[in-house]
Amino acid sequence: MAPARNRRADHGRNRRPGGPRQTGRPQDLVRRTAFDVIRAVETRDAYANLLLPARLRDRNLTGRDAALATELTYGTLRGRGTYDAVLALCSDRELRRIDAPLLDVLRLGTHQILATRIPPHAAVGTAVELARSVSGPGQAKFANAVLRKVTTRDLDAWLAIVAPEDADVTTRLSVAHSHPKWIVSALRDALGPERAEIDALLAADNARPQVTLVARPGRSTVDELRDAGAEPTSYSPYAALLPEGDPAGIAAVREGRAAVQDEASQLVALALAAAPLSGPDARWADLCAGPGGKAGLLSAVAAGGGARLLAADVQPHRAGLVARAVDARTGVVVADGTAPAWRPGVFDRVMLDAPCTGLGALRRRPEARWRRGPEAIAELGPLQRALLGSALDAVRPGGVVAYVTCSPHLAETRVVVDDVLRKRADVERLDAPSVLAGVAPELTGLGDGPYAQFWPHRHGTDAMFLALLRRPGPDGTD
Repeated sequence: MAPARNRRADHGRNRRPGGPRQTGRPQDLVRRTAFDVIRAVETRDAYANLLLPARLRDRNLTGRDAALATELTYGTLRGRGTYDAVLALCSDRELRRIDAPLLDVLRLGTHQILATRIPPHAAVGTAVELARSVSGPGQAKFANAVLRKVTTRDLDAWLAIVAPEDADVTTRLSVAHSHPKWIVSALRDALGPERAEIDALLAADNARPQVTLVARPGRSTVDELRDAGAEPTSYSPYAALLPEGDPAGIAAVREGRAAVQDEASQLVALALAAAPLSGPDARWADLCAGPGGKAGLLSAVAAGGGARLLAADVQPHRAGLVARAVDARTGVVVADGTAPAWRPGVFDRVMLDAPCTGLGALRRRPEARWRRGPEAIAELGPLQRALLGSALDAVRPGGVVAYVTCSPHLAETRVVVDDVLRKRADVERLDAPSVLAGVAPELTGLGDGPYAQFWPHRHGTDAMFLALLRRPGPDGTD
């Protein structure tokens, strides 16, 4: 299954016969916007989910134009691996010898041809005009020749050639689902005995994610979100799905009483709040709190139970985002979790949402799969271990730490936890799936414990990992 096949966008309405859709504005502005964002992702490590909305506002693209620009941007970024395999067969030049801006134009054109309902002649024509403005007339002729070859087959026919069934399984999955080989291998390992689900997982990574909202308790309610057009979700008691539209159009979101937050992100925060501990329950901490999603929910839950949260982040601008997400009773500080500004053993509950590769959020950040290589795992490992050690030192005997990553990679999840705990006799693992069952009774498929792993193809969430770790009480009891 190819990256964009499940979300073929219907951009075929409102066209004049034989021509592109009429929007009332220059037709190339939509393509140019998508191209500019794709180039910024490539050259400046920009994040598409942050840059694209700003470009749409700057260029006054709204409605169907904005929807098309969004589809072209994200679809091209998701499908790059598949499209490159097709382009390699259609070009008489090696892809590495094609100028990078022109190659992005070709990818954008290939997405339009193979994964949208834009007529092939219109897709080729608009891509050639974009190539002309980017690289000049000579390169426009080259783009025209390549893209016309792309139009000779549909996506399924190309996949039969570039990702044949008799190919090596990792190679086939990598090309068919547009994931680097190292990520395919890592996800298969993380699935363990359920490796047969790998096709479904990779396909889910390429599906357009729904927008999930969180009603911060004491400040908003799910009913308020539903009254504003949101729909029920499957698991979190504070979540609602927004089927369409801008979240900022909802008053509660605009005012900071609700926010956009993946359901798994909500649930791991609620699991920390629900995990059993002994002794007082008044001081909570979030050690890597930016940009504030989990901290916003934890601060509201803490306030409802008479506790207070301290939220910390090492980067000042991220700490500033946290300050806007939490309530007035929450303390926000700029601090390094590996060199803490607080005394040891001072907190009852500690959230550690550790920096990671983000492989669990490829639905939302499709460019992340091309941005990092396997070396990132080794680079992040020491920091993850150091932060977890500091989090365990920060919690008092009887208290609980949640170790969370938005990655299912074994080297970022259970291997980190097992390595740290191997050197400590003062920590026990709680059964995270059992704790989550108390938060969301309908939730299944998280694994056999003690750790919990969310999956896009099973739960419709990011692939969030959760370990709940408790220090036994001073007398050795729970």
